Amino acid sequence: MKKILFLTGTRADFGKMKPLMNAVEDSNQFECYIFVTGMHTLKEFGNTQVEVLNDGYTNVQIYMNQVIEEPMDLVLANTINGFGRYIREMVPDLIIIHGDRIEALAAAVCGAINNILVAHVEGGEVSGTIDESIRHSISKLSHIHFVSNERAKSRLQQLGEYTRSIYVIGSPDIDAILNSSSIDFDSVLKHYAISFRDYAILMFHPVTTEIDTIRDATRQLVDSVLESGDNYIVIHPNNDHGYKLILDEYKRFSGKPNFRVFPSVRFEYFIELLKHANYIIGNSSAGIHEAPVVGIPVINIGTRQNHRFQHQGIINCDYSKKSITDSILQAKSMAPVASIDFFGTGDSRTCFERIIHSLDFWKTSHQKSFTDIPFRAE
Repeated sequence: MKKILFLTGTRADFGKMKPLMNAVEDSNQFECYIFVTGMHTLKEFGNTQVEVLNDGYTNVQIYMNQVIEEPMDLVLANTINGFGRYIREMVPDLIIIHGDRIEALAAAVCGAINNILVAHVEGGEVSGTIDESIRHSISKLSHIHFVSNERAKSRLQQLGEYTRSIYVIGSPDIDAILNSSSIDFDSVLKHYAISFRDYAILMFHPVTTEIDTIRDATRQLVDSVLESGDNYIVIHPNNDHGYKLILDEYKRFSGKPNFRVFPSVRFEYFIELLKHANYIIGNSSAGIHEAPVVGIPVINIGTRQNHRFQHQGIINCDYSKKSITDSILQAKSMAPVASIDFFGTGDSRTCFERIIHSLDFWKTSHQKSFTDIPFRAE
């Protein structure tokens, strides 16, 4: 049986990769291994390693790769150290990683150097921050690509990746949105002690290249949502540099009955909350990927999602209070926007299963070379 190893460092990438993990775990031809690290291991971010363990996977390894506010370069080194030792012990046939986080970069480095096939989920995406550089670096270290759409495939071709190693399967999290859920909305509200049914979702992450302005930007955002009078479900930012400045401003929500603030929300529960929200505000990729699928308006603040997919339900604004306030009023007046299939149609698991059961897939060369686009002289 071939060993397939997934690395997860955040609540978000775990939720996105679960359909693929389940496909491997349920198969009698593969063994599923999961390396849990990053934000999962930090109590300040909800200690979400428990979610992975509670899902009953057979082979789970927990590795604490950081302490609070440790610099990203040291987190990268720590993760390479721990993950590198782990793969020498269990010797995987394939490493699967997602997105643009520093832990995924570490796993890609380890796999490439140790001659182990690396598959990257959702490469070929663009954004406006350091995340984009990390994502493209991961793609260049990876041998196989599971992408969301043809546009992402085209970008990887521009990076010189083999076309035959790029598989369009859609974004796996769309499976969770479009497929019927066994989770009841009322049970989610009860689980998180949310007393209101009419609400918006707030998710705002730090942009590391704008560290000097994060506090002021968050203050403008908090001022706007407080004055809106709406109910809000607020989810803590990720652990990128500057997150404490955001949390300091979130202290102003304390004691306000129309705000429920959580370090983390289980992915399946988050999707159910998203489906029933009036709008989502902040700069999370959930506003780009998931929200348009369920048809709710999105207020996208600032530069974090620059150059990413634009849907008619996405309202872009700057960090000023006036711009945010105007966008809230606009979102509240918008009719539901039709769902789309830009990031997939809910069959990522099926596509993934078909691919990994192909003999040709396992013949993918460990030796990469650059594929040139035909040169045209100016």
